[in-house]
Order: sequence, then C-alpha cells, then structure tokens
Amino acid sequence: MLKGILSVSGQSGLFKLVAESKNNIIVESLETFKRMPVHSTSKVSALEDIAIYTENGDVPLKDVFKAISEKENGGATISTKVSDNELKAYFEKVVPEYDKDRVYISDIKKVLSWYNSLQQKDLLDFSEKEGENKEPDSEKSDPE
Repeated sequence: MLKGILSVSGQSGLFKLVAESKNNIIVESLETFKRMPVHSTSKVSALEDIAIYTENGDVPLKDVFKAISEKENGGATISTKVSDNELKAYFEKVVPEYDKDRVYISDIKKVLSWYNSLQQKDLLDFSEKEGENKEPDSEKSDPE
C-alpha cells in the first residue's frame, strides 16, 4: 500500500519514487505531478518504514492509517488546523497507546496530513494485508 511513497525533508507533501540512479532518485509529487531529482544528501523517508512510538513498541504507519480509515469509514480525517488538544484527543482515539512523550504534535499533524493526501488520491488500499490471508481464494480466480 505505501510502497514507493516517500517523504522528502525540506519538501512539502508526499512523493512517488519514479527512478533511481547512482547519486540520486527521481520523485514525482503526488500533488503537482512534477518530477524532480532528490540527491543522496537529502533525508528521504519511505512511508512503509515509518512507525509510531507506543507504550508497547512501535506501530507501523500503515496500521495507523488503517485505524484512521476504520474510524472515518474510509473518509477524510479531521483538519490539521484544529487546536493541538483536539489533535491529541483524536490521535489518542486512533492509537490509544501512543507514546505522548515521543510523539509530538508535529508528528500527529504529518500523519493526519499524509492520510488525507493519500485518501484524497485514492492511494489507501488495505486489502493487500487481507489479500495475503486469503491467497487460496485469489488463486481460484487467477486461472480464468
């Protein structure tokens, strides 16, 4: 689901990995669809590698997105422009055990902003995880 979706430090929004070369990668903005090189000195984070600190370990970002999607019935989440207390209360409903000392309000805003961006672009597909559990069913339909 989040494979190939990147966050680039110093750049707003999310990016899709287009190509890799020796010294840089080429990314495409999910908002503007413009392509640009990102040099190896830039801090790039793949969304599939990001996790949220909790009291019981780390929760992968895709699981947080799934929890938000379930809470919102697949729709958009609250605006990141509401008060910090509202954001914290909302995030606590989604990830009740999140580590309040290590997850900052800026992190919460990023997660909610990323979720809304991916949801708006229809890039949130949680069936992959379910599909892995239902492989025999998918194999039955493949031979046709």
